[in-house]
Formats: sequence, C-alpha cells, structure tokens
Amino acid sequence: MSEPRKLAIVGYGKMGRLIERLAPEYGFAVALKLDEFNNAAFEGLTPENFQGIDVAIDFSIPAAVPRNVEGIAALGVNLVLGTTGWLEHAAAVKAAVERHGVGLVWSPNYSVGVNAFFRLVAEAARLLAGQPEYGAWAWEIHHATKKDAPSGTLLKLVDEMKKAGYERRIDVSSNRAGAHPGTHEIGFDSAADTVVLRHTARSREGFARGALKAAQWVVGKKGFHEFGEIVFG
Repeated sequence: MSEPRKLAIVGYGKMGRLIERLAPEYGFAVALKLDEFNNAAFEGLTPENFQGIDVAIDFSIPAAVPRNVEGIAALGVNLVLGTTGWLEHAAAVKAAVERHGVGLVWSPNYSVGVNAFFRLVAEAARLLAGQPEYGAWAWEIHHATKKDAPSGTLLKLVDEMKKAGYERRIDVSSNRAGAHPGTHEIGFDSAADTVVLRHTARSREGFARGALKAAQWVVGKKGFHEFGEIVFG
C-alpha cells in the first residue's frame, strides 16, 4: 500500500474538521492544521511547517486569502481554495499562482450537484434571454454564521446567467438564519408562467468531498483551475 499524501488544512473550522475526518478516504493524511491560534499573522506559513506537504486546502476567511495563497505558493505547494468573498483580489491570487509555478483549484462551491446546477442555470438563462416577458431572480439562504452575503455561489450563478446572454435585471436576495447548510434558487417569471430551478444542500459533507477530489486532482498540476473543469471537463 502506498503512503498517504500529506495534506495541510488552512482554516480549521467546521469545514476543516470535516475534511480531516474524510481525508483518509481520499488517500490523504492531515499533517498540518493552521487556524487563528497559530496563523493569525501568517506566521504558520513556513518552510518547516510545509516540508513534505503535497496539497493545502484553504477554508479560512476572505481577508486572509491573498496572503495565504502568496505564502503557500511561494513554498511550492499546490492549493485548493474553498474560501469565498475574496474575488476582488482575484488578479493578485492568479498572479501568485503563475509567478510561483504552482497549481490551484478554486470554486465558490465544491458540491458536484451545485457545479451541475451552474450549467443548468446558464442554459435556462440562454433559452430565456431572448424572451423579454421573463424577469429573473436569484435567492439563497444559509446558516446565520456564514460571513458573506450574497454568497460566492449565488454571485457565480448570476454571473453564469449574464455570460449566457441574460442582460435584463436579476433581482438578488439573501437570507441568513439558523443552521441551514444552503439553498440556492433561480427563477424566471412571466404573466403566463414561472420557471424555478433550486439546489438544496443537506449537509456540508458534499462540499468537503468535492474539495478532497480537487486536492487529489491538483497534485502535480500547474495553473489556475475551476472545479467545474475537473468534474465535467
């Protein structure tokens, strides 16, 4: 039996703990865990800590993403980035990946179902883009502790609609309450009928498993990639 690959978890909250529990199923051993207690000022991003690490999975906070990516990429370690709310720093993140010659997989949502949902929504938007009687909305609900609203997933859905040619206004709204793992809904409404597309997550496990699939894939790769490329080609 081959030795497990070594995984670093950056951001050891609920997602980090779930990834740690599932990691052995994907051939990983968690060799490093960084959080606000040992990486608050990025002091954990050292060659000693990352010696032998094959991949790092980041589920930290939006403000930490640029420094985490720069620091980890500079150490020659590939990344899976699951944190959302950092896209205003996308140019810097992509530049760090290119400059240091590493591989990075990004997605606002690592659920396989959500990545299929992105494509279904884009196709619906394409079909209805030329039908001016249809207005559109994008809505979501997440647990009360989620930091960003609207979520990266909802913003990605709206972006996919626009890329598909839907140029009219899209009404966007978010709710944060309770412990809900996440529901996203896209709707198109006219005087004649309503079309609704909805994805509901039952737990965080799908996100963790998708991130671990991405970690398996990115070993030995270079460049900036989206999870949808991995799942569907």
